[in-house]
Amino acid sequence: MQPDQPPAPVPDAGPGPGVAADVPAEQDLPSAEEAREALTAVRTEVAKAVVGQDVAVTGLVVALLSRGHVLLEGVPGTAKTLLVRALAASLRLDTARVQFTPDLMPGDVTGSLVYDAGVSDLVFREGPVFTNLLLADEINRTPPKTQASLLEAMEERQVTVDGRPRPLPRPFVVAATQNPVEQEGTYPLPEAQLDRFLLKLRLPLPPREAELEVLQRHATGFDPRDLAAAGLRAVAGPEHLAAGARAVGGVRVAPDVLGYVVDVVRATREAPSLSLGVSPRGATMLLAASRAWAWLQGRDYVTPDDVKALAPATLGHRVQLRPEAELEGVTVDAVLTSVLGGVAVPR
Repeated sequence: MQPDQPPAPVPDAGPGPGVAADVPAEQDLPSAEEAREALTAVRTEVAKAVVGQDVAVTGLVVALLSRGHVLLEGVPGTAKTLLVRALAASLRLDTARVQFTPDLMPGDVTGSLVYDAGVSDLVFREGPVFTNLLLADEINRTPPKTQASLLEAMEERQVTVDGRPRPLPRPFVVAATQNPVEQEGTYPLPEAQLDRFLLKLRLPLPPREAELEVLQRHATGFDPRDLAAAGLRAVAGPEHLAAGARAVGGVRVAPDVLGYVVDVVRATREAPSLSLGVSPRGATMLLAASRAWAWLQGRDYVTPDDVKALAPATLGHRVQLRPEAELEGVTVDAVLTSVLGGVAVPR
């Protein structure tokens, strides 16, 4: 995914702390072109703080348009948290961060019932999940019981406490970071939770030129804890996301492209190196991501190249290698490349 050169950003003010944005009325939405310009400007703003992660930034914008969640994976120090914080600073959305630790409890994420002496009764105190953009930092450093507290929120945009469903603000997107599972102190995410992420994006170690630019920025006073001083500003808001999502819903998908998506997904289930292929949910998410990517590129139709571009990030975390394939050094990326090469591309 290679983003086009974005237009100049339009400054805007953000909401007050703790005030969750909600989807504006349809008549108050900007035009599709205005929404595309604002969301493209988000990528420019994030680049003020994060060097050389254009693909991850674009993936996050695709997820926002698709109302999907993103899992960012990389070794410590590759700017995963900074990337999400910079994204939050460029959007007029309420945001919250949860640092996932071994002693974190589910109620610390979703909220819980507490006794209120003023009313002599139990009242519900909202957890940080009641926000628009939730940064789930190092999500795989907390036990599965706490990881599972996000399952309902990610799928149904609500949490159930004491038998009562409580809807989350709109939009609601989880941007989670994790360290590679082979690192000390990590808990692998269960398949059911991985399947709820629209995209899994890997943040590699930067090349020399990018790393040199990072040091140059720090040498001239850049402070990753003070993004406002770096010039980041809110250039898009819930109205742009809503207008963009509406426009994405109008992106056309030809029957042969739909068939291509199905054939790619079904081919993962037949790949001899995989013990688990992609579910039907994965097919719908590949379609959603491809439509958002096509719209960001200024088109109102999806091409097979859009599907191929989004397939690795959309499908890679939904499959599992057979143990014998892992022992032979086979990788998921290699299997997906083989799958995509073996499925006929519609013309």
